[in-house]
Amino acid sequence: MRSFLQQADGVLRADFRLAETTHVGKVLLRFLKYICLCGLFYGAVMGSFSGVLGDRFWQVLYSSAKVPVLLIGTFLICLPSFFVLNTLFGVRDDFTRALIALTASQAGLTIVLCSLAPLTIAWYGSFANYSAAILFNGLMFAVASLTAQIILRRLYRLLIIRNRKHLLLLRVWLALYIFVGVQLGWLLRPFVGEPGLPVQMFRQEAWGNAYINIARHVRDLVAP
Repeated sequence: MRSFLQQADGVLRADFRLAETTHVGKVLLRFLKYICLCGLFYGAVMGSFSGVLGDRFWQVLYSSAKVPVLLIGTFLICLPSFFVLNTLFGVRDDFTRALIALTASQAGLTIVLCSLAPLTIAWYGSFANYSAAILFNGLMFAVASLTAQIILRRLYRLLIIRNRKHLLLLRVWLALYIFVGVQLGWLLRPFVGEPGLPVQMFRQEAWGNAYINIARHVRDLVAP
């Protein structure tokens, strides 16, 4: 456990040794461990909005599985195009270091989500509004994602110094990741589980535009 926490601390501090290692596969598997374990934990918290007893326990299980799937799925969808862009920009020789930095930022995102889980529990205990619960979880993901970008920028610092093209590519990655992540999250819903509806792994009307529906949740929250 102590080693686990020390390594998590290294991720949050953006320890440059993470990007210097020659044991690439071992390091990536370590980051994957954080993404899975921490993602499972926060997902279970997300799914506990309407309780954890009876059928609602299945929502907890479904949500816990979906958060790692969301993060890893978004990462894998974005990675091929990002690799191609690195090749086109002539910086493919740096891609191994970039891959470690990107994966470390994903691990950092889930570690931060874990730290925010008590706030989510407190919010659930204070407000019973379903739209508010969804928006609050969206806020927690936004905070964690911002932190992940800070970690990523620190680990990318040497790459950017070496070649300024990496700064542009980093911005492209951020835009691509957010766009894909929001839409994939919509397809994988429910993560919270609306009270009164049967517990289900996926919504029957899974397809749709995430951004339109986010605006609808905001409207429902602020409407008199």
